[in-house]
Amino acid sequence: MSDFSVTEAQTCILQHVQRSGVESVLLHDSLHRVLAEDVLANRNHPPYDVSAMDGYALTFADVSSATADAPVPLTVVDDIRAGQMPQVAIQAGQAARIMTGAPTPQGIDTVIRVEDTALNGDEVSILTAPKLGANIRPLGENLKTNVVVLKQGTTITPGVLAILAMVKKKQVPVFAKPTVAILSTGDELEAIDDPIDENKIPNANSHALYAQCKSLGIEATLLGIAKDNEEDLKAKLAEGLEYDVLLASGGVSVGHHDFVRPTLEALGITMHFWRVAMRPGHPLAFGTSKRGTVVFGLPGNPVASMVCFEQYVAPALRQNMGHAKLFRRSIQARLSHDMRGSLGKTIFIRVTLNRDEQGYVATSTGAQGSGVLMSMALAEGLLAVPATADGLEAGEMATVQLLQDMDFQNDADVEI
Repeated sequence: MSDFSVTEAQTCILQHVQRSGVESVLLHDSLHRVLAEDVLANRNHPPYDVSAMDGYALTFADVSSATADAPVPLTVVDDIRAGQMPQVAIQAGQAARIMTGAPTPQGIDTVIRVEDTALNGDEVSILTAPKLGANIRPLGENLKTNVVVLKQGTTITPGVLAILAMVKKKQVPVFAKPTVAILSTGDELEAIDDPIDENKIPNANSHALYAQCKSLGIEATLLGIAKDNEEDLKAKLAEGLEYDVLLASGGVSVGHHDFVRPTLEALGITMHFWRVAMRPGHPLAFGTSKRGTVVFGLPGNPVASMVCFEQYVAPALRQNMGHAKLFRRSIQARLSHDMRGSLGKTIFIRVTLNRDEQGYVATSTGAQGSGVLMSMALAEGLLAVPATADGLEAGEMATVQLLQDMDFQNDADVEI
């Protein structure tokens, strides 16, 4: 089988990943989850026309000519607070003092801000005339009874959660999260609780993958380290296949002691591909079981494993959880220096990002070897050098996938 391109690998994976089932969670536990059904409004909101300002409710025809030099006097006949119903209908030459959110009385069609009035006893002088209907929020402006207000597939943000609270959804139907198991393989690995052995390599992969899962809202299970023998590897992989998704890092290449792929096949896994034309991350395997477990055989080098997670695992997990947007947000950035490529392979370069008057500027984090984990620790994005280029020159524009929350920065883009 020839190497898949990045796009071919992504397409193949997503074709084999199904949406999860549905579960009900408490409102406050639903943040960042995905709605599994449409949500309808259970009432009109506001339930009647209400004032959008503290001021005076009146008839526009009475004050259409009002100016500061020629104010229009009106008699105040009611005082309406939020949560209190009007007591009288308003007649010509009259007004009602009204608070923000209070229902408007019969006979009025406009509310004047308190700042545009002058009160003297029971008489208010109107100093300016706004537009007809100003400062009134009409019945049902926000929600209308039995109308869909949130569609299935909506990601629950704080604003969406507020709407759910408004329609009194104490229990929220959402797509379930997949169960994910993480396994590292290799005799050379040292667990975090093991004593330091200078001849061993600390197992950073499992913990990096765990953190990447957690960033998606998934609490993965760490299965530890499988030794480089068929018996131990088979037992650990079989345990991982009881989960919805298995992430096994290391041992997926074609070396004499790389047993992961043949062992998975012996366990009944159908392998769909095992190499991708990219760097880092060439030895990437993907398969599925008859029971529906999705298996990723990730590279042993921690950087390659993390880059592959972003390109393939994260989109698959997000699709499973019902998200419509599967991939990291990308931007265009200008290169601050030349960057190497490799014809026939997509190269992902770890970069930091700055901004100048022309936009984003991307700079390599330094050494880009697949074992240089610091390149990921410093990275704000992954810059893609396409397979059609043997490199990019300083000043050229390139696509960068954002790894960090770029919504926060030291200064605002514009004055507020």
